[in-house]
Amino acid sequence: MPQPFTYSTRYQLDKAHFQECYSESAIIDTSFHAYKKSAVLIAAGILLVLFTQMNPYAAWFVFSLGIIEAVSTHYRKQWWVMRQMLSKAAKGEVELTIDDSGIVSQSFYASLTLQWADVLLIEATKLGWLIKHAKGRSYISNNNLSTEAIDFLNKKLTSQSEF
Repeated sequence: MPQPFTYSTRYQLDKAHFQECYSESAIIDTSFHAYKKSAVLIAAGILLVLFTQMNPYAAWFVFSLGIIEAVSTHYRKQWWVMRQMLSKAAKGEVELTIDDSGIVSQSFYASLTLQWADVLLIEATKLGWLIKHAKGRSYISNNNLSTEAIDFLNKKLTSQSEF
Protein backbone atom coordinates (compact mmCIF):
# COMPACT_ATOMS: atom_id res chain seq x y z
CA MET A 1 0.00 0.00 0.00
CA PRO A 2 1.46 3.40 -0.95
CA GLN A 3 2.40 5.84 1.75
CA PRO A 4 0.13 8.88 2.09
CA PHE A 5 1.72 12.04 0.72
CA THR A 6 2.61 14.83 3.14
CA TYR A 7 4.76 17.87 2.49
CA SER A 8 5.40 20.78 4.85
CA THR A 9 7.51 23.89 4.42
CA ARG A 10 7.94 27.36 5.82
CA TYR A 11 8.52 30.54 3.84
CA GLN A 12 8.51 34.26 4.41
CA LEU A 13 6.09 36.74 2.86
CA ASP A 14 8.66 39.09 1.38
CA LYS A 15 8.62 41.53 -1.52
CA ALA A 16 9.83 38.93 -4.05
CA HIS A 17 7.02 36.57 -3.02
CA PHE A 18 4.37 39.29 -3.40
CA GLN A 19 5.73 40.35 -6.81
CA GLU A 20 5.64 36.77 -8.06
CA CYS A 21 2.18 36.25 -6.61
CA TYR A 22 0.83 39.31 -8.42
CA SER A 23 2.55 38.51 -11.72
CA GLU A 24 1.28 34.94 -11.77
CA SER A 25 -2.24 35.43 -10.44
CA ALA A 26 -3.45 38.88 -11.50
CA ILE A 27 -5.22 39.51 -14.75
CA ILE A 28 -3.20 42.36 -16.22
CA ASP A 29 -5.11 44.57 -18.66
CA THR A 30 -3.03 47.16 -20.52
CA SER A 31 -5.66 47.99 -23.14
CA PHE A 32 -7.53 51.28 -23.47
CA HIS A 33 -10.41 49.65 -21.57
CA ALA A 34 -8.33 49.70 -18.38
CA TYR A 35 -7.92 53.47 -18.73
CA LYS A 36 -11.55 54.21 -19.60
CA LYS A 37 -12.47 55.64 -16.20
CA SER A 38 -9.45 57.95 -16.18
CA ALA A 39 -10.20 59.11 -19.74
CA VAL A 40 -13.79 59.94 -18.77
CA LEU A 41 -12.65 61.90 -15.70
CA ILE A 42 -10.03 63.82 -17.67
CA ALA A 43 -12.53 64.66 -20.43
CA ALA A 44 -15.17 65.69 -17.87
CA GLY A 45 -12.65 67.90 -16.10
CA ILE A 46 -11.62 69.58 -19.35
CA LEU A 47 -15.25 70.13 -20.36
CA LEU A 48 -16.08 71.57 -16.94
CA VAL A 49 -13.13 73.96 -17.09
CA LEU A 50 -13.82 75.14 -20.63
CA PHE A 51 -17.60 75.21 -20.94
CA THR A 52 -19.18 75.79 -17.53
CA GLN A 53 -19.24 78.49 -14.93
CA MET A 54 -18.52 75.91 -12.20
CA ASN A 55 -15.93 76.70 -9.59
CA PRO A 56 -12.60 76.13 -11.38
CA TYR A 57 -11.15 74.36 -8.34
CA ALA A 58 -13.85 71.67 -8.55
CA ALA A 59 -13.32 71.27 -12.30
CA TRP A 60 -9.55 70.97 -11.88
CA PHE A 61 -10.15 68.49 -9.05
CA VAL A 62 -12.11 66.22 -11.45
CA PHE A 63 -9.34 66.57 -14.04
CA SER A 64 -6.70 65.72 -11.39
CA LEU A 65 -8.67 62.64 -10.32
CA GLY A 66 -8.48 61.42 -13.91
CA ILE A 67 -4.70 61.85 -13.94
CA ILE A 68 -4.35 60.04 -10.61
CA GLU A 69 -6.57 57.21 -11.86
CA ALA A 70 -4.41 56.83 -14.99
CA VAL A 71 -1.22 56.71 -12.90
CA SER A 72 -2.71 54.16 -10.47
CA THR A 73 -3.81 51.97 -13.38
CA HIS A 74 -0.35 52.11 -14.93
CA TYR A 75 1.42 51.30 -11.65
CA ARG A 76 -1.13 48.76 -10.39
CA LYS A 77 1.43 46.02 -9.59
CA GLN A 78 3.75 48.33 -7.64
CA TRP A 79 0.78 49.75 -5.73
CA TRP A 80 -0.50 46.26 -4.81
CA VAL A 81 2.95 45.06 -3.71
CA MET A 82 3.48 48.21 -1.62
CA ARG A 83 0.12 47.70 0.13
CA GLN A 84 1.05 44.08 0.88
CA MET A 85 4.42 45.15 2.26
CA LEU A 86 2.68 47.65 4.55
CA SER A 87 0.24 45.03 5.83
CA LYS A 88 0.72 43.31 9.15
CA ALA A 89 1.34 39.97 7.39
CA ALA A 90 4.43 41.27 5.56
CA LYS A 91 7.68 39.56 6.51
CA GLY A 92 5.65 37.01 8.44
CA GLU A 93 6.34 33.33 8.20
CA VAL A 94 3.83 30.97 6.59
CA GLU A 95 3.66 27.25 7.19
CA LEU A 96 2.36 25.38 4.16
CA THR A 97 1.23 21.76 4.32
CA ILE A 98 0.09 19.78 1.30
CA ASP A 99 -1.21 16.27 1.81
CA ASP A 100 -3.79 13.78 0.52
CA SER A 101 -6.63 15.63 2.25
CA GLY A 102 -5.84 19.16 1.05
CA ILE A 103 -3.76 22.29 1.55
CA VAL A 104 -3.25 24.10 4.85
CA SER A 105 -1.62 27.51 4.99
CA GLN A 106 -1.07 29.05 8.43
CA SER A 107 0.55 32.24 9.60
CA PHE A 108 0.25 34.36 12.70
CA TYR A 109 -2.51 36.47 11.12
CA ALA A 110 -4.34 34.10 8.77
CA SER A 111 -5.18 30.48 8.26
CA LEU A 112 -6.62 28.69 5.24
CA THR A 113 -7.62 25.05 5.21
CA LEU A 114 -8.61 23.86 1.78
CA GLN A 115 -9.87 20.32 1.21
CA TRP A 116 -9.33 18.83 -2.24
CA ALA A 117 -13.12 18.47 -2.53
CA ASP A 118 -13.38 22.28 -2.24
CA VAL A 119 -10.90 22.92 -5.06
CA LEU A 120 -12.61 23.99 -8.27
CA LEU A 121 -9.54 24.22 -10.51
CA ILE A 122 -5.78 23.81 -10.33
CA GLU A 123 -3.86 25.79 -12.92
CA ALA A 124 -0.11 25.54 -13.50
CA THR A 125 1.63 28.85 -14.16
CA LYS A 126 5.25 29.47 -15.21
CA LEU A 127 6.41 29.89 -11.62
CA GLY A 128 3.82 28.12 -9.49
CA TRP A 129 0.23 26.99 -9.02
CA LEU A 130 -3.03 28.88 -9.01
CA ILE A 131 -5.67 27.13 -6.89
CA LYS A 132 -9.25 28.28 -7.50
CA HIS A 133 -11.77 27.50 -4.78
CA ALA A 134 -15.10 28.73 -3.44
CA LYS A 135 -13.38 31.29 -1.17
CA GLY A 136 -11.36 32.80 -4.04
CA ARG A 137 -7.94 32.06 -5.48
CA SER A 138 -4.67 31.09 -3.84
CA TYR A 139 -1.18 31.02 -5.29
CA ILE A 140 1.62 28.62 -4.37
CA SER A 141 5.12 29.33 -5.66
CA ASN A 142 7.33 26.51 -6.94
CA ASN A 143 10.15 28.14 -4.93
CA ASN A 144 8.42 26.84 -1.81
CA LEU A 145 7.83 23.31 -3.10
CA SER A 146 9.96 20.19 -3.38
CA THR A 147 10.08 18.07 -6.53
CA GLU A 148 7.77 15.54 -4.86
CA ALA A 149 5.23 18.25 -4.03
CA ILE A 150 5.31 19.56 -7.61
CA ASP A 151 4.76 16.00 -8.90
CA PHE A 152 1.86 15.59 -6.47
CA LEU A 153 0.24 18.81 -7.72
CA ASN A 154 0.81 17.68 -11.32
CA LYS A 155 -1.08 14.48 -10.53
CA LYS A 156 -3.90 16.54 -9.02
CA LEU A 157 -3.88 18.73 -12.14
CA THR A 158 -4.24 15.76 -14.46
CA SER A 159 -7.01 14.26 -12.34
CA GLN A 160 -9.14 17.42 -12.08
CA SER A 161 -12.23 15.44 -12.94
CA GLU A 162 -12.20 14.40 -9.25
CA PHE A 163 -12.97 17.99 -8.21
